[in-house]
Amino acid sequence: MRRFENLLFISDGVQDESDGLKQALSLSNNHHCNLTVLIIYPELPETLGSYQANWEQALIESTKLQIAQTTSALSLSEQSVMPVILAESSKTPSTLVIQHVLRDSYDLVLKSANFNQSETGLKAIDMELLRQCPCPVWLCRPITHAQKKVHVAVAIDAENDSREETDLDLMLLQLSRSLADSCDGSLNIISCWDFPYEEIAGNPFIHVPEQELQQSIKEAEQKHINGLKALITLSGIGGPVKEFHPKGLPQKCIPGIIESEGIELLIMGTVARSGIPGFIMGNTAEDIIQNTKCSILALKPKGFVTDVKAY
Repeated sequence: MRRFENLLFISDGVQDESDGLKQALSLSNNHHCNLTVLIIYPELPETLGSYQANWEQALIESTKLQIAQTTSALSLSEQSVMPVILAESSKTPSTLVIQHVLRDSYDLVLKSANFNQSETGLKAIDMELLRQCPCPVWLCRPITHAQKKVHVAVAIDAENDSREETDLDLMLLQLSRSLADSCDGSLNIISCWDFPYEEIAGNPFIHVPEQELQQSIKEAEQKHINGLKALITLSGIGGPVKEFHPKGLPQKCIPGIIESEGIELLIMGTVARSGIPGFIMGNTAEDIIQNTKCSILALKPKGFVTDVKAY
């Protein structure tokens, strides 16, 4: 089962990032991970170049204060979580993050999504990390419950048609089970299915008898359910699960389930069927991420290679 060991939290050193820090510090403490906080700030103009060292130090001190306040709020000892704090300027922050991941072997990037709770859509840097960062990306939105009451969900494609997608589903199930165990203990598994021939079958020039149509729909649903159960068995996970098999497109169904079930962490893959190294995240994944209000942990398939170079 995948375990995180080396975490990288992205900060701007200015905004209130307590929600993101809570999630990063909790994860680091519970899983005994190393944590680095990377503060990224805009390059100063040449006329203010002499103030850069002072500005960096001010950002670091501000971040230290937020970490101390968050550590206290979580009732953690300062000795149990001692993040390393770095500060660097960049015109392309997403590229800088990915270069650190490549050079320093981080296995999870965390970042506050920096929204009001009512907002959904993400900023350009967040989407770029989701598309190009080679390790998993955790985008933090406010979590209102204590960790032991947090609801965790995972989105699975039970009808995948490639080995890399199957492997990704297995990673998603195993990781989400591990995280659910450290939260409320129950894992919500969401897998959507559809019957795209339903409208065609109703065409008067084709006309499939209603009984035959309903039988075909029922068989498609059962095939989907069997496929999901086979993936769960193959993953080897145990513990309490709650399965959802909504009929419809994932980008239409999943946000509603997240809302109705009070899900605060959604784990999902960003696989596109163009597959292979350097793929662009598919529209379905982007639509789901843009239209949910919970924290998102996004994984890429094995074999993904980013377009960004380490140096």
